[in-house]
Amino acid sequence: MAIVNGSCRFGLWHVHVAWQDDLVYRVRFAREGLDGPVPEEILRYCAGRPADLSSLRSVATEGESTSARIYRAVHGVPCGETVTYGEVARMVGTVPRAVGSAMARNPTPLVVPCHRVVAKTGIGGFTPDPAIKEALLAMEGRTSGPCTPEKGGVNR
Repeated sequence: MAIVNGSCRFGLWHVHVAWQDDLVYRVRFAREGLDGPVPEEILRYCAGRPADLSSLRSVATEGESTSARIYRAVHGVPCGETVTYGEVARMVGTVPRAVGSAMARNPTPLVVPCHRVVAKTGIGGFTPDPAIKEALLAMEGRTSGPCTPEKGGVNR
């Protein structure tokens, strides 16, 4: 099967996804849409409905590099929770700056939920716009958002 490309909406943004089966190769936010399907869990999540993004794999988590270890740690941050760059650094035995650099290069945001990694004194950055990070965290904080499934726990 070939890699599939498509997009869905998240607010004013389009979420472009390149994927095959349960493996996601790329996620990016763009102003223009892209024809084609996206994984059902990403559609549900972006619509603010209960979704289990942990069922999706990311190419970023493969291997034993420091970045892959960081991405695996961040992949495990539950929906509706946040961790600091320093906390992730301690989990994987590196420094906060390395975590920030890995988050800036994250090829699969949402699947590796870099929006859940915040600075000790504020929200931290997010590409292409920190307002997206704020919107994602706000959506996850709602009682009827993607973190409140009927079956008792998602994105864990």
